[in-house]
Amino acid sequence: MIEHPLDLDAVQAFIRIAELGSFTRAAEAMRTTQAAVSLKLKRLEARLGCRLIERTPRHVQLSAQGAAFLDHARELLEVHDRALAVFAGARQRLTIGISDHVAGPELPALIARMNAQDPQLLIEIRIGSSGDLLQSFDRRELDTVIVRQHAGRSDGEILTEEKFGWFAAPGWQHRAGEPLPLATMAEPCGVRAMAGQLLDAAGVPWTEIFVGGGVAAVAAAVMAGLGVAALAPRMLPFGAVDVGARLGLPDLPRLPILLHSRVKDGRPRDALAALSAALRSAVRGWPALPAKMFSAGFAAEGWAAEKPPRSKQPL
Repeated sequence: MIEHPLDLDAVQAFIRIAELGSFTRAAEAMRTTQAAVSLKLKRLEARLGCRLIERTPRHVQLSAQGAAFLDHARELLEVHDRALAVFAGARQRLTIGISDHVAGPELPALIARMNAQDPQLLIEIRIGSSGDLLQSFDRRELDTVIVRQHAGRSDGEILTEEKFGWFAAPGWQHRAGEPLPLATMAEPCGVRAMAGQLLDAAGVPWTEIFVGGGVAAVAAAVMAGLGVAALAPRMLPFGAVDVGARLGLPDLPRLPILLHSRVKDGRPRDALAALSAALRSAVRGWPALPAKMFSAGFAAEGWAAEKPPRSKQPL
């Protein structure tokens, strides 16, 4: 029997490290420093008399004791939160807009992470284009938006940057002498604009072969063998092939993911910090995360560029 109660902040630090696989991401989620998180874990391990986390220069993973303790640690915090909820007033609401090009197949895990951070917080999430979400944010209809860089905007906090590529189905072949068939999002779409401008600048003839209302539709068209799409790798099922180098297509830049928020403190801010840290881990950890998380998902847009012509045929 342990004589003194466990430090709940230390228990929370352990859970965040286990879930995010990183002391740095755990510190971001808890809005503290990596040193503070390390100290909390060290004190918890000393109290329990065992090592919970195995540390190596490149990896952080649960020990056998840590894996056994994780579910109990979560239950401990859930009971604590339910006890406090008895005395809480009206539930706080946090309304978040997430770009279809950002949400991705990890969205269920991101929502679960926010709920685990604060089960009593009422979370509302809207998925849409970066432009529409930014307009809603400016009208104060949303507390926070997470979007791609958008034309005419230089504000927002950069959460991370994400690699893009020219993807096609396995075995897909471009017919010689024909324009590159491109699957895109419907206008206005920043990634569509970017892809068209880069192809034009490189002198690559192209034409739209499919227009989807979301990234899932574009990814489905790619895997059906209709053509090529400019997408982030995590948006596609495993098996999709980056054909950019083989076809001599122009390199696609890394695109930033931006946070716009008027939430400054309190429980909503803590939940938002947990979401931001989890999103960074999802993007930076690809493709090291479990394969089951990466089925056809959502899409990417918001490039600050003018719209290209609807199609580009050879002269």
